[in-house]
Amino acid sequence: MTRNQIILLVILIAYLLVNAAAGIVFSRKRNAGSTLGAEKTYFIGGRNMTGLILAMTTMATYTSVSSFISGPGAAGMTYGYAQAWVAAVQIPVTFLVLGVLGNKLALVSRRTGAVTVVGYLKARYESDVLVIAVSLLMVAFFIAQMISQFTGGATLIQSITGIGYTKALLIFALVVVAYTAFGGFTAVAITDTLQGIIMAAGTFLFLFFVLRAGGGISGIDAGLAKNLPGVYDDLFSKYAPGSLLSFWILVGFGTLGLPQTATRAMGFKDTKSLHSAMWIGVITCSFVIVGMHLAGTWAGALVDSADLPTSDYFIPYIVQQIMPVGLAGIFLAAPMAAVMSTADSLLILASAAIVRDLWKTYYVKDDPAKLEKYNRSISKAGVAVTFVLGVVVVLLTLDPPNIIFFLNLFAMGGLECSFFWPLVGGLFWRKGTRQAAVASSVGAAAVYVFCYYNVKVWGINAVVWGLLAGAVLYFAVGALTGKDGPSEEILRKCF
Repeated sequence: MTRNQIILLVILIAYLLVNAAAGIVFSRKRNAGSTLGAEKTYFIGGRNMTGLILAMTTMATYTSVSSFISGPGAAGMTYGYAQAWVAAVQIPVTFLVLGVLGNKLALVSRRTGAVTVVGYLKARYESDVLVIAVSLLMVAFFIAQMISQFTGGATLIQSITGIGYTKALLIFALVVVAYTAFGGFTAVAITDTLQGIIMAAGTFLFLFFVLRAGGGISGIDAGLAKNLPGVYDDLFSKYAPGSLLSFWILVGFGTLGLPQTATRAMGFKDTKSLHSAMWIGVITCSFVIVGMHLAGTWAGALVDSADLPTSDYFIPYIVQQIMPVGLAGIFLAAPMAAVMSTADSLLILASAAIVRDLWKTYYVKDDPAKLEKYNRSISKAGVAVTFVLGVVVVLLTLDPPNIIFFLNLFAMGGLECSFFWPLVGGLFWRKGTRQAAVASSVGAAAVYVFCYYNVKVWGINAVVWGLLAGAVLYFAVGALTGKDGPSEEILRKCF
């Protein structure tokens, strides 16, 4: 290991430890003053997020390893400006999620006492089948998405320090699992805020040094002409129309169905915090996503990357070539932040699905003795389940996928198909029934997985077919089973 690699490793480990300490210490301090029960404190953070924290945790949860490593790397090695402008569709995601789901989901979750998206679905539809189905689907797709995030964190550490992949994976996993398990949702939100700030700073550093190393825009144009010929001519032809439609739905419209972002709409303090978060999130998300993909494109002018194994290694490689070692360490904390902020959110929600939505609902139930024991041990149970999930993900990540970008998008599509119509339809269509929700969730997920492997039409991603099938099933079955519609009590709480 070289001197520079040692310095980078020390910086990254220090950053990981600071996040872990900040998450655990500040969550303990903040939760100590909460008057809510241990369950609400651990899984939803007491519903007291300010505008800044809400914006940063929503943006940081959505902005993953694909936004800092895979996407910009693909832009620099293959797609050029086409990747940059396509990625821009992600700009309004924070505004869209908080604007559409925000007030409505926050009010309903407070009325029903729901602390998770699955908890809301149980209150809205009163269906045990739905709760079990969406919980299992969520855990399965979360594990797939966590594999991509853990792979990204380990690959980043490995590529810049030279240590073995397995050691890098264990370092990353231990820190993320520890602060998520011991700090709960509050630790996740606090560290997400810190990570969001680091991401913005890292994006600025990358833009600055790429422009400097490339000799300004004119020098970059000359380099792109050599390394990525046709970078301007192929601006609109790199992606087929079907692929563009799919991408816009997958990372734009469809994000309304992501439970990890929807949960953020359940935990803010007040309407003022929500409105502040909407514009803070849009500004930050715009700068980070567009800035990273644009700089990734420009970085394609700097080196011949033919010897790199995949695009996941492109950004770490470039950074070490153009930045002083200290600043390179600071920048590389940004993609690490993106990975951590997504991984911790998935971990806490997967834990909530098992502990709150399955164990409490179907084992504890309303039994007084079991309920008392559950309330006493909720934090310990959350810690234990989170650690077990972390171990499972680490074991599955030992043999990583070739390109993280595709696994991450596969898991996103599965989650959107499973949750979109029961969640969004349930909030805005009074006639949505339990049968409609079950049919839509299970049917859309099944169509998605089948089409992902078997249907290739006009470059359209399986998420489009899954969401279309989910819509047809939700509204058709809802219309047919209208006589079994929501009770007056449900309508009173949810509308």
